[in-house]
Amino acid sequence: MSKKSILISDPTLRDGNHAVRHQLTRENFVAYCKAAEAAGVPIVEVGHGNGLGASSLLVGECSVSDAEILALARANLQKSRLGLHVIPGFCTIKQDLSRAVEAGVDVFRIAAHCTEADITDRHIGYIRKAGREAFGVLMMSHMASAAVLLEEAKKMESYGAEAIIIMDSAGAYFPDDVTERISTLVDGLAIPVGFHGHNNLGMAVINSVAAVNAGASIIDATIRGFGAGAGNTQLEVLVAVFERLGFETGIDLYKILDAADIAEREFNPVAANISPLSIVSGLAGVFSGFAKPVAKAAQDYQVDARDIFFGLGKRNAVAGQESLIIEVARDLAQQRLAQKV
Repeated sequence: MSKKSILISDPTLRDGNHAVRHQLTRENFVAYCKAAEAAGVPIVEVGHGNGLGASSLLVGECSVSDAEILALARANLQKSRLGLHVIPGFCTIKQDLSRAVEAGVDVFRIAAHCTEADITDRHIGYIRKAGREAFGVLMMSHMASAAVLLEEAKKMESYGAEAIIIMDSAGAYFPDDVTERISTLVDGLAIPVGFHGHNNLGMAVINSVAAVNAGASIIDATIRGFGAGAGNTQLEVLVAVFERLGFETGIDLYKILDAADIAEREFNPVAANISPLSIVSGLAGVFSGFAKPVAKAAQDYQVDARDIFFGLGKRNAVAGQESLIIEVARDLAQQRLAQKV
């Protein structure tokens, strides 16, 4: 009986950029691309934490330009495919997407908030016409029911998406949540389904296993769990777990363990960990990448960072709405003053 094959997509050099305020260096990109290539990682995703064209004062300026990141990655990835995260609104078609196609990007992951798949139509269509692979990505997927996710995924499928990935952007899922959503998508779509986990509640690896058991065939994971907030599904752990369970990834276990050692040296002193604030982020269902700006706002306004996260959760805040952090912090400070009067 043949093993079930799982396609691993590794966003270490994209989601991991969140962990260092988008300051990964040229040397970081080169070193990890070489290590991932040697380990046989199928897809290596690179760029600013929020994707192509996102470098800005609002969400953070990248230390390396999109053009240079793509050139460095392409030069060091021969067998591994080069992947890119794309959020319409940050990314233009005529400039950003066309240049990325010319730079040799293989897989474009066109992403939208889980109820806004409509905005991906033109971007997915452009990539398919360019002869490149296009995945549809539904971010903050815990904010929608399985039925709504299927409805949005079908839109992306109709636009030409060749796979659908749901992101647990806030690390809010338990295995049953994943099973319900993934199985609904697998049953309702004619294209592969994937899962991208975050580890706010310590569930990223088991949620990824639940996704595969429910029919997912694409899983995202990063080396050392390097990523926003509490980090992502830890790649080297996942490869070992999948090997134990009899799933085929095509990734060499020893070499991905070597890559983990390289990453520890390259990305120090940053290491993914489940901080108390990350736990609150997961409970509140708020994007993991908000942790650092929330902590700063809490200090600036002398309020509790945990209260900011729960306040953001009540407002259904999503990535790109960083201005809400200040608004919530200011409101909490005003409430505190009013109580003293």
